[in-house]
This record gives sequence, structure tokens and C-alpha cells, in this order.
Amino acid sequence: MFLQWYPGHMTKAMRMMESEVKLCDGVIYVLDARAPFACLNKKLSSIFGNRPVVYLLNKADLVSASDLNKTISTFTSWGKTVVSTVGTGTNCASVVYNAISKELAPIKEKYAKKGIKKVLRVMVCGIPNTGKSTVINSLCGNKRAKTGDKAGVTKDKQWLKLKDLELLDTPGTTPPSFENQKQAEYLAFIGSLNDEIIDLIELSTDLITYLNDKYNGVITAFYGVETENKSAYEIFTEIGAKRGCLIKGGDVDEERTAKTILSDLRKGKIGKIYFN
Repeated sequence: MFLQWYPGHMTKAMRMMESEVKLCDGVIYVLDARAPFACLNKKLSSIFGNRPVVYLLNKADLVSASDLNKTISTFTSWGKTVVSTVGTGTNCASVVYNAISKELAPIKEKYAKKGIKKVLRVMVCGIPNTGKSTVINSLCGNKRAKTGDKAGVTKDKQWLKLKDLELLDTPGTTPPSFENQKQAEYLAFIGSLNDEIIDLIELSTDLITYLNDKYNGVITAFYGVETENKSAYEIFTEIGAKRGCLIKGGDVDEERTAKTILSDLRKGKIGKIYFN
């Protein structure tokens, strides 16, 4: 399956961000902790210049501590500032605010020495459905940015005030083309690509293959379906039957089964799954 998703509104969004970043002093780059390296968009990163960037691993509760620490160690070895959080968690606001404030401190000090009291501006960006707007709402203390559980909810910029900062909520953007189709598939697994352009049956059987390879036993533990000596499609149909995803005549409803499996993954029901 070849995956590609770069609709017209993303082209418009990238042009907007290229323009607006010139007004910004720093960047909060939100990544999904389950597939952090797939969430890195080279085209997006290229517009930051030498502005300070905080890489925020969101949805950190959906991966194991060892996988999260592995990601943090990698970013740290690259010389990047990285923190982890759960956008809906009680400490999200303080973690993110403290991290970006620390990065912006030298800029703020420079203005202070000149006697200038300036509200610093921060761009919040990332791949679709990584939780950018949820993080902003946590920072601002109320629901001011649009949120949703599917890719492409935010389609325009929003400036929001926070204490001594102004935050720019931006639309999620994917690369114009995916150099690595495996990473594109990881984004599809976690819901960062538009489901409407994807063969969900093929995607869910690919997910079953991944889980069998990397997390042996997790499918049996969650669905009660044995996987040994079975193809991914056989496992898929057994899950559908177990879950009651049937059509008239007792055949498995493949579309409904695929949506069920992907929903279980995205909500963290199957377990703490990491894509790398």
C-alpha cells in the first residue's frame, strides 16, 4: 500500500507558517510519543532557522517508560531539548511552559537589557492529530483551540494569549511526499493521516503483522484470538467474529472490523505500543 496525503489546505498552511514563523521567537514541536521519528517533518523543520525548539512528546501515557526514555535519549544525543507529557494531564501546562520559558530566557533577557518589555511569540506545530490544540488548551486553562480525534481538525492559524507568551496554533502538516513508507504507515496506524484515503482493511492487517512481530502475545491477550500458524488476514477475520462485526449471513464485516482494531490501538486499549 502506497501512502500519500498532502491536501491543498496543507500547502496553504505551510506558506502561512513560513511567513508567521518570522514573527515567532521559539517553537513547540508536538510529536506523538508512539511514533516520534515518523512525526518529524523535514519540510516543517527547515523553516525554524536557529530559533529555540522544544520537542514535546505528547500522549506519553500510551508508550512504556523504556520506549519513552529511549526516544528522549535519542533526541538528547542530537542536542535537542525534549520533554514528555500527556496533553490532558494535570501537569502538562507546567511541563510545557517551564520548558519553553527556559529556552526563551536568553531572548527575554536580551530585550530586558534594552529596557524592552516584549511578549514573546511561540509557534506550536506538528504532524496532524498529535494533540497540538489539546496542549494549547492545557496551557491556556480552557478550551480555546479546536480539538478532535482525527487528522485535520485545525485548518487555520489561531493566536492565543498565555501569561507572558502568545501561542500560534497551526494546522497539522505532513511532508509533501513520504521518503519512508514504513514511517508513513506508522502515522496511519496512530491516526495522523486521513482514514478516508486509506485501505483500512489492508492497514489493519499490516498492524496485526507488526503486533505479532514486535509484541508477540498481545493480540491473544486482548482479543482472545490465537495467532500461531495463522495469516494476518485469518487473525483479522477471527477478531471480527469475536467482536460481533458481522453482516447478514454471518460473514465478517471487514470495514467495521478494521475500524474496530484501529480504534482499539489508537485509544491505547491493546497496550502500550511503540512504532520505530
